[in-house]
Amino acid sequence: MAEVRLRGAHRARQGARPGGAPGVRRGGRRPTERPNWAAGVAAVVWLAFVIIPIYLMVKDALQTTDSYLDGGPLSLPRHVTGHNFADVFDRGFTRYLINTAIVTVASAVLTVLLAFPAAYAIVRSRSRAVSGIFRLFLAGLAIPAQATIIPVYLLITRMHLYDSLTAIVLPTVAFGLPLSILVLASALRDVPRELYEAMTLEGGGSVRLMWSLALPLSRASLTTVSVYCALNAWNGFLFPLILTQSDEQRVQTLGLYNFQGQFSSNIPGLMAAVLLSALPIFVVYLFARRWLVAGMAGVGGK
Repeated sequence: MAEVRLRGAHRARQGARPGGAPGVRRGGRRPTERPNWAAGVAAVVWLAFVIIPIYLMVKDALQTTDSYLDGGPLSLPRHVTGHNFADVFDRGFTRYLINTAIVTVASAVLTVLLAFPAAYAIVRSRSRAVSGIFRLFLAGLAIPAQATIIPVYLLITRMHLYDSLTAIVLPTVAFGLPLSILVLASALRDVPRELYEAMTLEGGGSVRLMWSLALPLSRASLTTVSVYCALNAWNGFLFPLILTQSDEQRVQTLGLYNFQGQFSSNIPGLMAAVLLSALPIFVVYLFARRWLVAGMAGVGGK
């Protein structure tokens, strides 16, 4: 009888199953989950859509003009050469990349310096005027840049900034502020109010609260805003096309025109220029992707 009771107690501890614990098959093996074949196929298709254009760009950039079509678009490169990259730099593309880097850094820095204090004031203030200003910024999300290009052109020319990098930076920052303020305001609303009250009791003013408390807790959103503004500035085409004219102020998106003639196009040279143009911003995204995803995930918060 004692042996029977011990066996019964042992089975009760294992879930009252003859075969062991609940959900465990005999022999100690757990049931395996069914593979999600649909998700796997979708991931492979998505990977193909991403990898194939990158492969074609790299392959054509390493081919000569006469041989880049030999063997089909997906064939391996036969005559590998670095002449296209040398030709890109001989055509002054280095200057275009430097101009683009200046515009990108200036636009990202100015946007963050303007958007963060504005978002902090919107979150911390209870004034109706500040709330109305926030709605005004949000209305800017519905205004496309193409609809305002003529007023922007007139403003830039009257300010005597036409054909300068400043003429590109100012409207780029203006159109990047609405979404930047929205992202930062959403992040600042997630900061517990008790932290503000605790620092206020210690004698902290508004400026100290913003730079010592709100700023460190918003690093992910600040990175998101910085990468977003950098992408817009680096890939910008409309403002450089309308607001600049000389070759000295040209950026890389306009410099790609040098590889397209009236009757022919230098496809391998163009692919080499595109590869050089995409490489810097890809490196920035590669190192900042964790903060970028974290910042975008918080946009839909409270």
